[in-house]
Amino acid sequence: MGLKKYNAITPGTRQLITVDRSELWPGKPERSLLQPLHSKGGRSSSGRISVWQRGGGHKRKYRVIDFLRRKTDVNAVVERIEYDPNRSSFIALIKYDDGVFSYIIAPHKLSVGDVVTAGQAVDIKLGNAMPLKSIPVGTLVHNVEMKPGKGGQLARSAGAYAQLVGKDADFAMVRLRSGEVRMIPAECWATVGSVSNPDNQNISIGKAGRNRWLGKRPVVRGVAMNPVDHPHGGGEGKTSGGRHPVTPWGKPTKGKRTRNNKRTSKFIVRSRHNKKK
Repeated sequence: MGLKKYNAITPGTRQLITVDRSELWPGKPERSLLQPLHSKGGRSSSGRISVWQRGGGHKRKYRVIDFLRRKTDVNAVVERIEYDPNRSSFIALIKYDDGVFSYIIAPHKLSVGDVVTAGQAVDIKLGNAMPLKSIPVGTLVHNVEMKPGKGGQLARSAGAYAQLVGKDADFAMVRLRSGEVRMIPAECWATVGSVSNPDNQNISIGKAGRNRWLGKRPVVRGVAMNPVDHPHGGGEGKTSGGRHPVTPWGKPTKGKRTRNNKRTSKFIVRSRHNKKK
């Protein structure tokens, strides 16, 4: 797709860089695959804010994405590539031979008119989905399941991919973008190729108002607060905090490891913290 720059006719467009979406479907999404989406504003079921700096934003409708791809051995033609306001990647509307429509995450370089299939033993082709045990070692995949039948969870954002680096008995070893190598049951499914819209990482917001459209509220620095509000607050004049960075509740941040799920640690072959320099 490429990037799109703007003439500096306003202060907000001076630094603005967005993804060129001129090749995407310009019309409305498939109505049968839409659901209402209600903003929670960062609040939990009890009504208390559990995630800070969330709220507002433009109204959206949720596009129902098929992360499972369990309609097996039925060819589907890519009708169009669409923008999805709920994710960084593009989505593809596919139409199966029996007339059923479905949305999938669009792989990079997938085009209108391409044929995609899901099955136990389909071709190793862009957009095809199959179990990890059927995919050759070295293949780039995305939308990878972690539990059989749960649907894809790994490598779903723009430009993301994972690489199948080995197989061992009933498990497949997958290397993620973070450098982590993880063992995943070979019965789990994945889709061939990397995710579309790799230029998403190069966009420049341009102005604070665009973040408000995305539902992101302002972030106040801890050193600008009072001591009662943040451990970094207070002091005469401007200070730099006077201690290692912590959260408003005093827990270390910026590098502090918080993983405590020992039950699944046995599936991590190489930690992302120990990746080669």
